[in-house]
Amino acid sequence: MILNAETWVSYLITHRRKSMPDSIKNLKTFKCPSLSGKSTLTYHLGCDEEQKVYVRIYNNTGNGFFSKEWVSLDLVNEALKNAAEPITSIAFFKLFKRQSVNTPSFLLAALKNEKLVQPIKGKQRCHELADPKPFLGKMQKLMSSKTKPKTVRKKAPMKKKAAVSRKKTAKTV
Repeated sequence: MILNAETWVSYLITHRRKSMPDSIKNLKTFKCPSLSGKSTLTYHLGCDEEQKVYVRIYNNTGNGFFSKEWVSLDLVNEALKNAAEPITSIAFFKLFKRQSVNTPSFLLAALKNEKLVQPIKGKQRCHELADPKPFLGKMQKLMSSKTKPKTVRKKAPMKKKAAVSRKKTAKTV
């Protein structure tokens, strides 16, 4: 069977679940605006035991649904290499088959935040590849760091804390 670029990407995506590692270490948590600017995204960068880099969207302050699935940066790079210029979120739709349609755009926003892609001036929602060396250097530092990875802990909303403290005050009076 001869595989062209599109068939190869489809093959990689179809078989990625079989090759996903059992555990991915979350190296760092980042926040960035969505491409529309209407919400703030939280995403993780992680690695497996073989030092392969992964990314996943973890949270969205807006109402849009998304997949929290880890995606290999190797698959992201394949999708970028095979994408038509200029790069849009359409390049990542095959990575998230039968998943939320928001996830590809959210992934592009994370890649933009990491400066792996940059917006094309005068073209809305269109991007081009940027130099990956700074990102790769940052990932090497994170992977070689001996400190424990940082995680985001959700804080209880202020309203609940205020209500609890008011109840305690009322009982003690």
